[in-house]
Amino acid sequence: MKRLIGLIGALCLSLPGMAQTPMPDYQVREVISGLHFPWAVVILSEGRFLVSEKSGQLRIVEDGQISAPIQGVPEVFFKSQGGLMDVVLHPDYAENGWLYLTYAHGQENGNQLRLMRAKLKDNKLIEQQVLFSAEPLKATPVHYGGRLAFLQDNSLVLSSGDGFDYREQAQVPSNHLGKMIRLMDDGSLPTDNPAIEGGATGLYSLGHRNPQGLAFDPVRKQLFANEHGPKGGDEINLIEAGKNYGWPVITYGKDYSGAQISPFTEYPGMQQPLVDWTPSIAPSALVVYRGAMFSELTGDLLSTTLKSQEVRRVVLDKGRVTAQESLFTELATRLRDIEVGPRGEIYLLSDDGRLFAITRH
Repeated sequence: MKRLIGLIGALCLSLPGMAQTPMPDYQVREVISGLHFPWAVVILSEGRFLVSEKSGQLRIVEDGQISAPIQGVPEVFFKSQGGLMDVVLHPDYAENGWLYLTYAHGQENGNQLRLMRAKLKDNKLIEQQVLFSAEPLKATPVHYGGRLAFLQDNSLVLSSGDGFDYREQAQVPSNHLGKMIRLMDDGSLPTDNPAIEGGATGLYSLGHRNPQGLAFDPVRKQLFANEHGPKGGDEINLIEAGKNYGWPVITYGKDYSGAQISPFTEYPGMQQPLVDWTPSIAPSALVVYRGAMFSELTGDLLSTTLKSQEVRRVVLDKGRVTAQESLFTELATRLRDIEVGPRGEIYLLSDDGRLFAITRH
């Protein structure tokens, strides 16, 4: 059932370095409720959405209704942070029909992040192809990463988490834990991936913890990622080929026990984050706003968050962070994904099973 939540007078939290162009007045509408652990949303067409549920279902939301589960979704390892995760459409989806899914595959004592592609026809996935499986298998149900972003050449970047108990492996180039992986849209390897000595298949960057937000900006031609730190040390990074982002050698966070993870916040050859959030806000999805509806946000980074239950706006000027703003806190819920619609409207997916539309007042 669709219902109007209300007209909102640009309710937001002012932060140091407040944006010169704050979020204008907007309204929030609840598009749907009743989804089961939703993880990602994409827009198929006007008013028609495809939503992944972590428990292993892929559903269509349209006209205030949730479809029956789409057939043909692969069996997922559903436990803790594991399950069905991201869904994205090929940039040429209207012509080729390819959609891409990430999910946890395996069992408790041996599981991995997988990437597949398929086509949707008559409420069923057809022509399924597994394009990538992270190696080695791990025995933890957490820190998968699992976000996808297409670059301008139709190559695809996949974020892979460190598996939590395997954090030192994020610095070992011969595996996929704590890495960014770049493939072509058919799963083949790009010829211009960085040459990293001993690098695993598709290795693009290393030294990541649990990157769950990934966004390519076609104007700047830059790839941005956010990732969960431990207790503190959440980050946004500018992802560049072959670079080392430091985890766990450098971090601004501490272990959950309060123990020190590393004495270093900087180290030669390792990248500093574009943004550090200490204490943690638990960033999830990420977009670069390029819509018409909220021109005040043009070029800004928008991160959904779990712990702080907001969308954190990050304003950039010539590659430098100049301001931040906390948006949509009145929703008071953990926000899992964000999508920008064709008119520039903002869609937010929450852990409690709701999809919201943000439009201009």
